[in-house]
Amino acid sequence: MKKQKQEAEVLSSRGLSRRILMKRTAVLAAGTAASASSKLMASAEAQIVAQPHEARPTLIIASPHKNVVETASGKVYGYVQDGIVSFRGIPYGASTEGKNRFMPPVEPEPWAGERSALYWGPVAPQPFTSTLDAPRSGWKHDREAFMFDWEDGHDSEDCLRINVWAPSINDNAKRPVMMWLHGGGFVFGSSQELRMYPGDGLAHRGDVVAVSVNHRLGSLGFANLMDYGEQYASSPNVGMLDLVLALQWVKANIANFGGDPDNVLIFGQSGGGGKVSTLMGMPSAQGLFRRAAVESGSMLGDHSPEQSAQMTAGVLAELGLSKHNISRIHEIPYQKIIEAAVHSQRVSGAYGIHEGLGWGPVVDGTVLPRAAWTPDAPSYSKDVPLIVGNTLNEFFNSVQMEDASLDSMSMGEVRKRLSGTGGSPSFFAANLGKGTDHVIEVFRRAYPHATPFTMFSIISAMATMRLSALTQAKRKAEQGGAPAYNYWFQWQTPILDGQARAFHCSELPFVFYHTEVCAPMTGGGPDALDLAGRMADAWITFARTGNPNHTGLPLWPPYDPVRMPTMIFDNQCVVKDDPDGEIRKAIVEARV
Repeated sequence: MKKQKQEAEVLSSRGLSRRILMKRTAVLAAGTAASASSKLMASAEAQIVAQPHEARPTLIIASPHKNVVETASGKVYGYVQDGIVSFRGIPYGASTEGKNRFMPPVEPEPWAGERSALYWGPVAPQPFTSTLDAPRSGWKHDREAFMFDWEDGHDSEDCLRINVWAPSINDNAKRPVMMWLHGGGFVFGSSQELRMYPGDGLAHRGDVVAVSVNHRLGSLGFANLMDYGEQYASSPNVGMLDLVLALQWVKANIANFGGDPDNVLIFGQSGGGGKVSTLMGMPSAQGLFRRAAVESGSMLGDHSPEQSAQMTAGVLAELGLSKHNISRIHEIPYQKIIEAAVHSQRVSGAYGIHEGLGWGPVVDGTVLPRAAWTPDAPSYSKDVPLIVGNTLNEFFNSVQMEDASLDSMSMGEVRKRLSGTGGSPSFFAANLGKGTDHVIEVFRRAYPHATPFTMFSIISAMATMRLSALTQAKRKAEQGGAPAYNYWFQWQTPILDGQARAFHCSELPFVFYHTEVCAPMTGGGPDALDLAGRMADAWITFARTGNPNHTGLPLWPPYDPVRMPTMIFDNQCVVKDDPDGEIRKAIVEARV
């Protein structure tokens, strides 16, 4: 016990939180009496280092002569805040304007001296920032804007930028690297868009190096110009090739930031999860990451060349371009290209496989040889373990924040929307047809006190995102390689009387350990912070070992298609086998 006490004192001196310290001490006291579950967790738990929020200093140090790191392109200097060294807006690729537009990314030109990396780099051009007729609609909705408080930034085709947060630099520490891929489909978003995205919370909590990136989006990242010249052979997937270049940058440079280039986790939510899924099926990304996590983004299909060519043809028609004058596409202002894409989609309704968002990765036979997850898991990432899951209510945050009257939705309206006859937006369509009443009957047995709108949101989320997440986990498990771990985030925000529920994006402040930074979304407070510690530790431990188990959670078994074990994240975290099986079975039968 004396040795245990000494180790506890050492851990305390390193800034371990009281809650984690108590758990670690309990593990030490257990000695060799380890159960099967503790054996599974031992290697995962051993290296967690967490620092409490209340103990963080507030001093900021920013100087061209301090916090300098050498990269392959030149030296950069960042700043220190709360004990974390931050670098923002480092170029990992050259500008994609002019002759580089629609071309595979290339490395940036080297620079002399120490380059400042203190502020966010440009975000990728997108309708939110580049057109007057398609601004972010959420800013018009007071409650939604209060919760999300977006940081839209400034756009430029010089957008291939990477951000790094590290506990220390130039120390050969070989910390796990957690590389975040932002959401917004393949059309919107950025590495700075949401308040939880900065990686300082993870770096503090788990002694890891956090990374995030911007890359080309929408028509500038995924337009299929293959029929317009050999030089455009890769154009349908240059947005994904940007991410490959970013991973190569991490491989070449992250050691100087204190990270381990051979232990990289890629994780993303919504469209970011789709990007993770796609990278797992790309030959050029093989070996550049070791773990993966997909949050509410199990996009199992990809665009066909025909779909993407049709969408691209509409844009070119808007711009007055053809094979004879295609070279002009490198001279047209990028705002005009994005405006043409927005208008073309509105006129034709050609949204492609990711409905309402349109652009995305294309099965071109080379960059993406086949649909990454259809009909089975990709071979290129067979040895990469996966966390995959979704939230309970998913896509209803913006809808509910826009129209609070939905809480008084009638059962008649629920039946209309679930059956596909009520004009529900395609994102939320369960399309249960004549099986709607049976699904509602089964649902009521599981959730007897649910309001009609709660019923509608949960069934719709089950019929779309939950089914996709379980399918992805099943295909990964059946591959016989590294394991998959499934979760279901059910924590309900208290903000605005709980109207947003467990909404799309609601798990992010917890994974990033930023529930206090995102208090307008979480409500803040000790309960949210406690769950954040449990979830962040799971992602951190997974990044370190490939196994998310730690002493703050019940045993989280790898997914198997028979038991279908699911970690349910809530104020009380539990593991249940196939927790929504009866409802999901009814949904599948209704669609037959």
